[in-house]
Amino acid sequence: MPLRRTTLNREAYRALRQAILGRKIPPGQKLVVRVLAEELGLSPTPVKEALSALEREGLVVAVPHRGYFVLEPTLEDVREIYTLREVLEGLAARLAVEHGGRGLLRKLERLFARQAQAAEAGDLEAYGDLDLAFHRTLWEAAGSRRLLAIAETMDGQIRLLIGSSAAIPGRLLQSRAEHQAVLDTVRARDPEGAEAAMRAHVRNAGRALELFLSGKGQA
Repeated sequence: MPLRRTTLNREAYRALRQAILGRKIPPGQKLVVRVLAEELGLSPTPVKEALSALEREGLVVAVPHRGYFVLEPTLEDVREIYTLREVLEGLAARLAVEHGGRGLLRKLERLFARQAQAAEAGDLEAYGDLDLAFHRTLWEAAGSRRLLAIAETMDGQIRLLIGSSAAIPGRLLQSRAEHQAVLDTVRARDPEGAEAAMRAHVRNAGRALELFLSGKGQA
């Protein structure tokens, strides 16, 4: 269905970002402006501007004389992103505990309980969504608009590779235990402990993803 002709640049950006992260447009695929404009019912201009925004976000790459392509991250990209994520999310967890109050704990407890239900049902898609919600709750509670924007950008790049690291065989139970450790530090109102627990969680997720991708030869 063609998009409503309001805030066209933003609508084009959202539609393309959702298609990329939902793997409807897979990593490595060329993005042809004319074709995308026809599919979205738009002129080429908002599509070009949306692709430029996605390039700045790191989800799209512009190759001279060839056009735009969906990012196809390498193992080196994974290492770099997770090194940065470890620092950023550790900081977010510490600031969230310092600023979040009791409301933060209640939100995290509800998400953690829903994660348990998704895990028991074997619903990895739901678990992945709840995993992102758990992390996002901490990003938002940190009280830094810039931190939130950077965290979302890095998360988007990782989701190009895999919907959730919990989909890696054997990773889900470990992820649950690591979330429990983070939750315990929030409950204890321990900012330094929260930072350490979150850094360990992100570091372990990065190592698992790197091994998984190396074994499958996807990067």
